[in-house]
Amino acid sequence: MDHDETGCQAPPEGPILCINNCGFFGSAATMNMCSKCHKDMVLKEEQAKLAASSIGSIVNGSSSSNANESVAATVNVQVNTVEPKTISVQPLSFGSSLGENGEVKPKEGPKRCNSCNKRVGLTGFNCRCGNLFCAVHRYSDKHECPFDYRTAARDAIAKANPVVKAEKLDKI
Repeated sequence: MDHDETGCQAPPEGPILCINNCGFFGSAATMNMCSKCHKDMVLKEEQAKLAASSIGSIVNGSSSSNANESVAATVNVQVNTVEPKTISVQPLSFGSSLGENGEVKPKEGPKRCNSCNKRVGLTGFNCRCGNLFCAVHRYSDKHECPFDYRTAARDAIAKANPVVKAEKLDKI
């Protein structure tokens, strides 16, 4: 029986090489690209859309959908005509947006005991007063801790054991 009579499709003649000439085999599901090239292409498209939306909001000063769509269309055309190595999202972000999103913290020095200034590293003990201490000064009586443990314990007990008073007699 022929494939035409049964309604089945014939398998392709042979394996299809990736259209990017990377040496791997592609498939019709990934637009004749190998999985790696297809994934890279999808990632670049997402970056271009993100860049277009950020450019549109910066240029127009508003978040209107019509302006963002027109900018997105022009950026997508540019992405397809320019080599992928020259596309970068980082130059599109400005100093004001970097300060809002993620501030770079200055590198802190080694962790030290607040009493003797000894380097403690990972073995330091955090006290309830908010300071860091070495093994010798970790106890509250050794570093003159200003935290009031008695009041904290009373509050914890009062919170855990509320006073319940029931009526002695049922009212009629």
